[in-house]
Amino acid sequence: MGRRKKGDPVHGWVCLDKPLEVTSTEAVSKVRRLFNAQKAGHAGTLDPLATGVLPIALGEATKTVPFLMEAEKVYRFSIEWGATTTTFDREGEKTATSDVRPSADAVAAVLPRFVGEIQQVPPAFSAIKVGGERAYDLARDGIEVELAARPVVIHEAAVTAAPDADHVEITIRCGKGTYVRSLVRDIALEVGACGHVSALRRERVGPFSAENAITLDKLQELVHRGDGLEALLPVETALDDIPALAVTDEDAFWLKQGRPVVLLPRQVETLRPRLRPRTVAGQDASRTVLATTGGKAQALCEMRAGKLNPVRVFHLDLA
Repeated sequence: MGRRKKGDPVHGWVCLDKPLEVTSTEAVSKVRRLFNAQKAGHAGTLDPLATGVLPIALGEATKTVPFLMEAEKVYRFSIEWGATTTTFDREGEKTATSDVRPSADAVAAVLPRFVGEIQQVPPAFSAIKVGGERAYDLARDGIEVELAARPVVIHEAAVTAAPDADHVEITIRCGKGTYVRSLVRDIALEVGACGHVSALRRERVGPFSAENAITLDKLQELVHRGDGLEALLPVETALDDIPALAVTDEDAFWLKQGRPVVLLPRQVETLRPRLRPRTVAGQDASRTVLATTGGKAQALCEMRAGKLNPVRVFHLDLA
């Protein structure tokens, strides 16, 4: 008999509004403890100095994290002019200063150069591994780290506020792997100024947005009065752009046994135009279909040769 898991079988997503100076790992631990959940994880790290949307998966929802990691994100951030820092945010030590204060129009004029697929060098203070060690650990030890440029996609970028001469606010919509601190470094170089990130907020991750995010304080209040499940979103939330197919209870049973089920020709014709190219965790997932019964996720499958082949199954009966 397998070892009994500690905690309760809680399944779903919490769209957390992460507070300032709390790490993503700390936030996950706090949410997991509040629900006494057996398992928890998050989709996309936020720096301690950043706030905003941090989707936290509980239980079976952790199986959908790789799909959410591929989702588009929206960031709103402020650049403070006058100083460049080691970390390119307000936490680092100053490395250069300047009296140049670019206007909002000057910043807006260079933003189109960063829209589309661009090559971006991650900051030395990042979680990227170099020789088996995190780049930020090496950088903190004074070891010079040279990271290779990598392609990232920025779909939109616009100046959204300029409260004073020392600050400008920018909002971007981007793909995975985009570093705001690197973008600020490169924008500052383009306008011939010194600058760093003074505030950063993530507004959206795929279907999770700041409008429906919940704070830790509010979540704690709900849990303590016995209404914590009100804050829990369905496991399927992270799969909103995956074509879904309602299957019979019998088909769901076979899928959960790891066996493929044969589709009717009309089901294949319905699903085929809804498939789209996608890569998840480095693997082709363009044929992914979500099998459901009663609107509840049963299995993530690959549609091939007129069959649904189960890839990941969900065990939500104990929820």
